[in-house]
Amino acid sequence: MRRLYHQPLSPFCRKIRLVLAEKKIEVELVEEKPWEARMDFLRLNPAQQVPVLRIDGLVLADSNAIFEYIEEKYPEPHLLPETAEGRAEARRLVGWFDDKFHREVTANLLYERVNKKLSRSGHPSSENIKLGMKNIKLHLDYIGWLMEQRRWLAGDTLTIADFAAAAHLSCLDYVKDVDWSRNAGLHEWYSKIKSRPAFRSILADLVPGFTPPQHYADLDF
Repeated sequence: MRRLYHQPLSPFCRKIRLVLAEKKIEVELVEEKPWEARMDFLRLNPAQQVPVLRIDGLVLADSNAIFEYIEEKYPEPHLLPETAEGRAEARRLVGWFDDKFHREVTANLLYERVNKKLSRSGHPSSENIKLGMKNIKLHLDYIGWLMEQRRWLAGDTLTIADFAAAAHLSCLDYVKDVDWSRNAGLHEWYSKIKSRPAFRSILADLVPGFTPPQHYADLDF
């Protein structure tokens, strides 16, 4: 059975869920709380991180390794461009959001507001939250700048770069931390990707103790 061990508000898990849904690969979702260090889960991934995907008799960990496997084994529809230059740009942007954005924004906002409460690991740091709110402005402007030149983030076609960015931003939108009015390109891009069928299950996520804003699941936000 295909099974994805995930956390609903993990951007890395959401990225893989979007990829699987876009490629119409059905999986059973199993919510995992990595901080509980379940022995059965540690046997699957000693790194104690989600996502973990069981597929084709394999156990795959790390969201980028999972994506590369899926893209090679289930290529349609392609989520990497046809050219070497295009693939390099898509992977660069995945790195931007999964490393730079994650470190500067997601860790300071989502993890402070949500993960600390869920894992009972302390109180949110107001200093980190202020830093995250400052940092996110640069990234939102960068998306707007990219969209002044391209149809999608990495070029003319939808790629894994769009799903990586949307995964982070959808998590932050759940906790009301994205100013969609900051620039038109940002809003237009997210509206376009949010309307895709692959997004439906993500927009239906509910996390106990946290209520998303009214516009969260609204396609005409």
